[in-house]
Amino acid sequence: MASSPPYPAHPGASSGGGTLRHAHWWQRPWVRYGALISLLTLSGLVILALVREQTGTEGFLVGLGLAVLPVPLLVAAFRWLDRVEPGPWRNLLFSFAWGACAAALIAIVANSFATQWIATATADPAGADTLGATVIAPVVEESAKAAAVLLVFLFRRRDFTGILDGVVIAGVTATGFAFTENILYLGTAFGTDQLTGDNGIASVTAATFFVRIVMSPFAHPLFTVLTGIGFGIAALSGEGQRLRRVLLPLGGLLLAMGMHALWNGSSTLGQYGFFAVYGAFMVPMFGVLTWLVVWTRQRELRTVRTELPAYAVAGWLTPAEPFALGSMRARRIARQYARRYGGKAAARAVAQYEAYATSLAFLRHRGRLGRAGTDFVTRERELLLELWHRRGAARPALDHAARVTAPAVPVAAAPWPVPGMYGPPPHGQPAHSHPPHGHPVHSRPPHAPLPYGHPYGAYDPNAHRS
Repeated sequence: MASSPPYPAHPGASSGGGTLRHAHWWQRPWVRYGALISLLTLSGLVILALVREQTGTEGFLVGLGLAVLPVPLLVAAFRWLDRVEPGPWRNLLFSFAWGACAAALIAIVANSFATQWIATATADPAGADTLGATVIAPVVEESAKAAAVLLVFLFRRRDFTGILDGVVIAGVTATGFAFTENILYLGTAFGTDQLTGDNGIASVTAATFFVRIVMSPFAHPLFTVLTGIGFGIAALSGEGQRLRRVLLPLGGLLLAMGMHALWNGSSTLGQYGFFAVYGAFMVPMFGVLTWLVVWTRQRELRTVRTELPAYAVAGWLTPAEPFALGSMRARRIARQYARRYGGKAAARAVAQYEAYATSLAFLRHRGRLGRAGTDFVTRERELLLELWHRRGAARPALDHAARVTAPAVPVAAAPWPVPGMYGPPPHGQPAHSHPPHGHPVHSRPPHAPLPYGHPYGAYDPNAHRS
């Protein structure tokens, strides 16, 4: 049995103890999960009935078939952004369900009530519709979508550690909201075409599909991502910076409302108002946010390469692993290698190893900056043991990936004779072949036991290997 290395210390802080308390019945996980599932299910059934009532059965089916087209692409794009430290699928499912059911129901009810109240108070239905679209709808809809980000931020704090987590949760929530809204708009447009008998390329359905699905499928995600960025920056703040942790999400929410109001108000700016806002604001903003999230992902990879060598020195990782774990290409090669020689189970173990190692790097980075919570030591120990359980499958794969992706180092031939170059090695030195250029040389094979005593008594790290 290979013993694990000594447990590294907190970088600059000591662990704090907590007092265990008995949770009340409403604080139990199954109660929370049951209440949440019931709420989303009830919201889904109500929103389904409302949309079907407004569009009709045939219009609902047409709208559903057309509205679902951009959903896989958007979800895949946000999942791709989250590849450095992928969050659990349950968070994405909750976010999408909240946007499609709860947030959409809140928006439909609140927008309709507010618009009718304004129309009654001002006796101006047209003005009420314009005011509702440009002022009421952005505030209501962005607040409803932000609720999902807030819930994940509060109750899934371990999964919400930075800007990319906020972007992904907010984007998937907005994708679900846009999905339901598109069903309503496309189904209503189809009903209009049925009444007028226009089913050609110039129909209302075709125009609505072009504007909402082709030109601006990213509109709602783009607005809500601003809220997610605010929550993501707040997640990077220390526990003592409470004002910052409150103001940043509120600032992101206000920006999301402003962009949403500008987008909705573009229809009132004349014949070409929509295209002017689209070209002058939406496309540049999309480009800036795309650059920001890609830059953030590269920054996270640099954090992995910077923080993990401390664990390699302690013996928890091999010297090549920080390099391999800090490269998306090396990670992919490691998973492919594991799948080729160990099957799906080995590939899954390597993927989990990569995710846990990334979480460990981010945790240590927060601890080094003084932003870690009081559970730093406990969480660090959990992550290290998760890595130790999966080292059998992960280390050979990551070692192979490091050799494949290591940059080639050009070596010029020495102009003078080198001892042993043209003959046997000097007396007492073993003969061995040199590795190819750029391949790291390890002083210890990946499966050799590490020369450290186990700090946790008779615990067998191989007993729970996945």
